[in-house]
Amino acid sequence: MSFLNQGLGPGNKFVAMLVAHAAAAREATVALQESLETPGHASVERLRALAAAAAERRRVLVDELHDTFVTPLDREDIYNLSHSLERMVNYALTTAEEMHLLQVDADEPIRRMVSLVREQAENLEGAMQRLPKNPRVADDHADHVNEKEHDVERVYRDAIRPLFARATDMATLPRILYRREVYRHISNMADRAASAANVLGMIVMKIA
Repeated sequence: MSFLNQGLGPGNKFVAMLVAHAAAAREATVALQESLETPGHASVERLRALAAAAAERRRVLVDELHDTFVTPLDREDIYNLSHSLERMVNYALTTAEEMHLLQVDADEPIRRMVSLVREQAENLEGAMQRLPKNPRVADDHADHVNEKEHDVERVYRDAIRPLFARATDMATLPRILYRREVYRHISNMADRAASAANVLGMIVMKIA
């Protein structure tokens, strides 16, 4: 059963909204990666604006779900995919905020994890763009998202042990805990990307 037979062409409002959601998640990861090189208030404010726009976009989508009797995809899939994409934007903001407030500079694990999450976001955007006409290609993109999530977790685990090995006394512990929290935020962002990819996989199973 094809997308077009179900009225799910690229012009469908829910498909268009989800493509925009994925683009916003990708833009937030780009902004976060750039903030590692230019940290400061301006970078945080840029991500706050992106997060506010993403939240408003999701409110509109949910409102449209309430007003639409028949949706082109399962309502739960639309809702959950939108939620995961918005959470990615929120975690990008939280990461930048905490790095700024806690004065955590970008080390190699942070740079690597953010780069991987950006790849996840790019694949999610690609998946949403391909979904109307090439759902199996979209599923390939979703698989790449999950692969990158495993890579993020590997970087996270490899970074934690040497990080805590630097805790030589109580005075050094707070800085280490601050950095660990930043690692966790990025890891959580990767988890949200994987959640979005899993929803996309379920969608493809239903329509391809």
